[in-house]
Amino acid sequence: MATTADIRNGLCIEFNHDLFTIIEFQHVKPGKGPAFVRTKLKSLTTGKVIDNTFSAGHKITTARIERRPHQFLYKDDLGYHFMDSSTFDQVAIPEELITGSQYLKDGLEVDVLVHAELEKILTCELPQHVEMVVTYTEPGIKGDTATNATKPATVETGAVVQVPLFINQDEKIKISTVTNSYVERVK
Repeated sequence: MATTADIRNGLCIEFNHDLFTIIEFQHVKPGKGPAFVRTKLKSLTTGKVIDNTFSAGHKITTARIERRPHQFLYKDDLGYHFMDSSTFDQVAIPEELITGSQYLKDGLEVDVLVHAELEKILTCELPQHVEMVVTYTEPGIKGDTATNATKPATVETGAVVQVPLFINQDEKIKISTVTNSYVERVK
C-alpha cells in the first residue's frame, strides 16, 4: 500500500478494477481546504486516458510491473511471436496488445510489460525510433519544394510513412514509432 505522497510519473496502480500508469500528476495545496493530487492515468489494458483527483493521504494500491526485453521472431495465425532475451522462452502476443506492430521486423528488440504477480502480459512497447529501408516511393519532382511537401513511402515491413520529397527508393530512414512519422535520413 502506498499513499498519494508516493505518486510519481510511470508508477503503475490498481484503480477501478484495472491497471493504470500515471502519465502526469500535480500536488495542489489550495489556500482553503485540504490538499489533493490531480493525476492523468492511462489504462494498460485499453489505452484510454482518464483524469482523476486523489485527496491527500489517500491509500493507493501499487502494481508490480516488469519490463522484460524480448526479440521479435515471426508472425502467424496465433499472433506475433517473441523470444525472451534472458530465458529464451517463446511467447505469442496478440496484435491488439502491440502498439506500432506495422514496424516489427525480424530481430527487433522490444520491451514486454508483464504484471509480476499474475505473470500476465499487458502490452508490448517498440523502441521510440526504428530504422527502415524504403522499398517504394515515387521520385521527387525538382522545384516542388515551396512548402514542406511530403510523399508516401512504403518501408520494408509494408508500412506507409509520409517522407520529404528528397527521399528516394532503397534509402534508410529513421521513423518515430510514437508519432508514426519520418524523423531523419540515416547515412
